[in-house]
Amino acid sequence: MYISFTDIWNMLSIHWRKIICGLGLICICLSANAQLHKIGANFQNFSTKPYYFGLGFAYSNSNFKIKHSSEFIRNDTFLVAEGINSPGFSVNLIGNLKFGQDFDFRVLPGFSFTDRTIIYRTKAGNRPLIDERIESVFVNIPFQFRYKSQPYKNKRLFVSGGLKYSFDVSNNSRTRQAKSLIKITPHDFAAEVGAGIQIFFEYFIFSPEIRFSHGISSSYIQNRELERANVLDKLISRSISITLNFEG
Repeated sequence: MYISFTDIWNMLSIHWRKIICGLGLICICLSANAQLHKIGANFQNFSTKPYYFGLGFAYSNSNFKIKHSSEFIRNDTFLVAEGINSPGFSVNLIGNLKFGQDFDFRVLPGFSFTDRTIIYRTKAGNRPLIDERIESVFVNIPFQFRYKSQPYKNKRLFVSGGLKYSFDVSNNSRTRQAKSLIKITPHDFAAEVGAGIQIFFEYFIFSPEIRFSHGISSSYIQNRELERANVLDKLISRSISITLNFEG
């Protein structure tokens, strides 16, 4: 049976809570048993550093979770409006401050280039689909706490969580150039959780991570002059990303 990358991505999006909880339990189990194993030399070289810096590169899939307005039931044009996963890319700096051997406080400022698409299914037979693509360039400032398992040789697992503030620097330009588009606020606040593994090399730490982000408040700005906007009540930003971090 053929399984596409999109199928795997959607499965991760649905079961992310179970994935994070499972990896958290693995971290705890490794912490309880890791002292029985030899600690690698590369890890020992980094274990005395109170802080370090780095770069992160991420591929993401983002969409809007849509809540329909009361006008949606009464409208004669649209059957449904739904958010579609769209790809994106981000680059960020990493500042990591250690608290003991197991906890970190992290700041990860950076840029992200994101597309989010809303599909409207209409009742008209000649044009059943209308799609609205919203391209954004975000300045992101995430703050995270991270818990790490005890090392096994030159590796250790981790789980993380925190908050992220994002500002869309392209919002004003997009609004001026396309009056017919729905309007979203340039500000966004989101909660984030993630999990991954640290691999200690001689000169740097490689940390692949999967991260989930869910908006705390609606990004939607009401616009009663646009029919497509009337059927919407809230737009909540969501994303899942695979990040490759290089620290040292």
